[in-house]
Amino acid sequence: MRTNKLTPYLFLLPGCVILGAFIFYPMLQAIWLSFTDYNMVSDPEFVKFDNYEKLFQDELFWKTLKNTFIYLIGVVPALVIIPIFLAVLVNQKLKGIGFFRSAYYIPVVTSLVVAGIAWDWVYKENGLLNYVLDLLGIIAEPIPWLTSTDTAIFAVMVVTVWKGLGYYMIIYLAGLQSIPTSLYEAAQIDGANWWQQHTRITIPMLMPFVLIVTIMSSIAAMKVFEEIYIMTGGGPLHASETLVFYIYKEAFDRLNMGYASAAGVVLFVLTLIFSLMNLKVMGKDKTA
Repeated sequence: MRTNKLTPYLFLLPGCVILGAFIFYPMLQAIWLSFTDYNMVSDPEFVKFDNYEKLFQDELFWKTLKNTFIYLIGVVPALVIIPIFLAVLVNQKLKGIGFFRSAYYIPVVTSLVVAGIAWDWVYKENGLLNYVLDLLGIIAEPIPWLTSTDTAIFAVMVVTVWKGLGYYMIIYLAGLQSIPTSLYEAAQIDGANWWQQHTRITIPMLMPFVLIVTIMSSIAAMKVFEEIYIMTGGGPLHASETLVFYIYKEAFDRLNMGYASAAGVVLFVLTLIFSLMNLKVMGKDKTA
């Protein structure tokens, strides 16, 4: 039975159409707008590289870029390391372990608006966190977690980590369940303790998953928006404003669509770098 050579491409066609309509066309449109002066009212006016020159001379842009990398450095290690321990815990064959797996995953499916309101209450000067710290004698006076330039961005980081732990735990859990139990049985026969089993078997076998989680969490941290929008609005004094929030304000508050598109292209390039790192690392792993 002969198969038409075009048949495989017909199966790919719907996906290509969707990607073209919702990803590639908007991306190309944003790149074009980055070279224009466009305010959504009048027609775009081609201004060459003026938006980029203005962008790289804007102190606020560099501050938001710095905040973005601070967010990246603060969030990614926690989202790479902590879910491993959670995955090991919920991978045990215990009665009712399904409940604990669901409990750890609840923050992932919780509405960020609800989570933001709850954490805002926790962080208030008369909120739960300051009450507990005062009860333990750690602080002498309430800390303004969300209204201080020193603590605002770090307070939001905690929410991002809290919400992402369950998601990455599931990825690691899939990796743990793919490891043959015979490896652990052989290690036990050789006298390896619990710590040695996990450092010499679990961690090395999970390295492909660690790499994936690292890249995914890095890209997610660079594109963080909802937590900041709900909890701090980028304040105080832009202390918690990241690059995506900066793009949002330029595009929809100030209607500088061309300028915002230029900032978006910069974000796209940074995200592309992490994607290429992922492909390179995974390619080496495959070759090995």
